[in-house]
Amino acid sequence: MNNFQSIAWHDGRVRMLDQRKLPQETIYNEYTTAAEVAGAIHDMVIRGAPAIGAAAAYGLVLVPWYSEAGDVAGLRIELRAAAETLRQARPTAVNLSWAVERMMKRLDNPAIDSVEAMKRAALAEAQAIAAEDVTINKQIGANAMPLVPQGATIIHHCNTGSLATVDYGTALGIIRMAHEEGKDVFALVDETRPRLQGGRLTAYELQQYGVPFQVIVDGASGHYMRTKGVDLCVVGADRIAANGDTANKIGTYNLAVVAKETGVPFYVAAPTTTIDMTTPTGDEIEIEERPPSEVTHAGTWQITPDDTPAGNPAFDVTPSKYITAIITEKGVAYPPFKESLAALMVDKTES
Repeated sequence: MNNFQSIAWHDGRVRMLDQRKLPQETIYNEYTTAAEVAGAIHDMVIRGAPAIGAAAAYGLVLVPWYSEAGDVAGLRIELRAAAETLRQARPTAVNLSWAVERMMKRLDNPAIDSVEAMKRAALAEAQAIAAEDVTINKQIGANAMPLVPQGATIIHHCNTGSLATVDYGTALGIIRMAHEEGKDVFALVDETRPRLQGGRLTAYELQQYGVPFQVIVDGASGHYMRTKGVDLCVVGADRIAANGDTANKIGTYNLAVVAKETGVPFYVAAPTTTIDMTTPTGDEIEIEERPPSEVTHAGTWQITPDDTPAGNPAFDVTPSKYITAIITEKGVAYPPFKESLAALMVDKTES
């Protein structure tokens, strides 16, 4: 585990590391309502698909913890309202809705017939989701190790480490594990405009782990791949369609196209909870549009003329033809993804 935690349950409150303040300040916020948790997700106090899934789960725990409802029927009405509020906080990441659905399925059990029983069941399920995330991330890393050569130079986009998960990380977890196994890897870190998750957060994590790295501007990745020698790109995902099209932080599509052009393998690393088999292609993925001020300002400093219009999609969709493989805790899927992902998602216990 790290000396920092993205999210945890602490004395009846949800505690989150405020990632908006990093790396200058390490500040933990505490929340006591599901609406506050939804606000923290929307405002990016916490971000990263697995982390916001865990946050949503803990947000639902707060409902029975602080509800004034006198019976389970009233409590379930409150839970349904809270679940919808949490779902809408950030619509692109499927892990959020997956965690909410899992929690609600558990709490809809008729055997839970008292408020106290609801509190115990909610907390146990949320803690299970959090614990499973750590195990899954480490297995993703283990499955990726044969794909990472000794001494590899790796380009990474956005932040997918312990800050974006409950712990360890997905794509960044692969780099971390390769370093821990003595593979002498070097990371090129896209700064990731406009919120600079790479420059602020990934650089912060890599310093903690002792992984050699260099921050580069997003537009420099092609230059490094063509002239400096890059062995692979690895990114996370917020939603993967049934055909392998992948929604991830804005700029991922550009990186994948350049990687294809220069012959650099491009890997997506994500838990199977990020694979949405009900979404046929990336064209059906809703893309969150964030405030223009994130583009027109760097922090509080305005970098554009007054009244400059700005578009700010938080994600883009990388067509599957640009993806070399998708690395999950259940294994590595290769093209054609429509078949390999479907096979990966089959419950092995039913065979």
